[in-house]
Amino acid sequence: MSNLPFGFSNSDDDSDPGKGPGQGGQGDPFGFGAQGFDPAALGQMLTQFGQMLSGMGNSMGSGGSAGPVNYDVAKQLAKQQLGTVAPIAEGTGSAVADASHLAELWLDGATTLPAGATRTVAWTAADWLDNTLDTWKRLCDPVAEQISGMWASGLPEEAREMAGPMMGMLTQMGGLAFGSQLGQALGQLSSEVLSSTDIGLPLGPTGVAALLPTAIEKFSEGLEQPDREILVFLAAREAAHQRLYVHVPWLRQRLLATVEEYARGIRMDFSAIEEAAQGIDPSALTDPSKIQEILQQGAFEPQTTPEQKQALERLETLLALIEGWVETVVAAALGDRLPGVAALSETLRRRRATGGPAEQTFATLVGLELRPRKVREAAQLWRQLAEAGGMEGRDGVWAHPDLLPDPSDLDDTAAFVDRVIGGDSSTFDPMALLEETEAREREEGRGPSADPERPTD
Repeated sequence: MSNLPFGFSNSDDDSDPGKGPGQGGQGDPFGFGAQGFDPAALGQMLTQFGQMLSGMGNSMGSGGSAGPVNYDVAKQLAKQQLGTVAPIAEGTGSAVADASHLAELWLDGATTLPAGATRTVAWTAADWLDNTLDTWKRLCDPVAEQISGMWASGLPEEAREMAGPMMGMLTQMGGLAFGSQLGQALGQLSSEVLSSTDIGLPLGPTGVAALLPTAIEKFSEGLEQPDREILVFLAAREAAHQRLYVHVPWLRQRLLATVEEYARGIRMDFSAIEEAAQGIDPSALTDPSKIQEILQQGAFEPQTTPEQKQALERLETLLALIEGWVETVVAAALGDRLPGVAALSETLRRRRATGGPAEQTFATLVGLELRPRKVREAAQLWRQLAEAGGMEGRDGVWAHPDLLPDPSDLDDTAAFVDRVIGGDSSTFDPMALLEETEAREREEGRGPSADPERPTD
């Protein structure tokens, strides 16, 4: 796993301090290296945010920073990084509304899923931060909870007794550290995302389609397409995401649950923790510099487990299927109307492949990089399904999670299409296919009845 979850860094990373953003150097937008939070920077971070640390007790008392991540700090740092944000001009808001309306009309002829957005808005970077923080909390908390409590639970009982009330202090410091890293990441991300679903996840409120005109203006610089066409293209992508997330009700929950499943798989080398705990002077736990030395020993890095690998593979595949479907539907809706759609789609692929703030933030949270190859394969699968079974055959696969392709299907899209559509596209029945799939899984011993702990949808 090339990217460790936030709160950790790769002890073998000999990053060049002169490297730029995303390359592990001092210019990294997170401020702690591309691999995640570097424990060695804890002392420096505490100094930089001394005022916040001194007021942490009051914050904890009010409940604002309770939990594994101090979101008060995260939000404060993110907004501080943004600085003064100019409001959206009335004319710009109208342009976003018009582009979205046109995109919805064109999408009606390209998918069986009806419009999902109940309203379309133009957000500033600060609006994006305010409206997506609740979802970030759900994404971050499962991983942070495991990380913040795992090393402490692995300490020998004698060491825990020695630490005593200092364990609470360490928990607060961990929440502050995670919050500071998340805040810097979200501050950078909020100034570059183009829409509420730009990274594929449903970050905003349900049914709200949002575009960020300031970031779109920066994105449009240097592109050969007219600004209005770029706006319509991005509005169509946002609207397509909304259709999928609103009318495939299990999808949002499945994505977030997969992140939680990854978090549950986090394990640590308890023997290394026990070794690090030997000889610890309880008084050292009151000295941030000593705590820094303890955390720096490398005993607190998570171990990659088979369960995590499986969860990440499922998450990567699901995100690729979402992105591939959106790309296919938008191309079908706009391809004959906007000549630059193919070029814009490729621009977004390259933007993602270069690992900008969006990809780095997600990789820091769950250790995952969404590979462009998977997106291309997913888009090809959706196109083949549409050619063989029409829009109904393509969109019908979203009727139930068990109908979706798995990673092996992306490697052999023709076989999947043949299994789903068969020789007669006019008789495609998603529920009949689901019954066949469940029957086959029961025979193979991996269906719902064979796994009593499998979650139902």
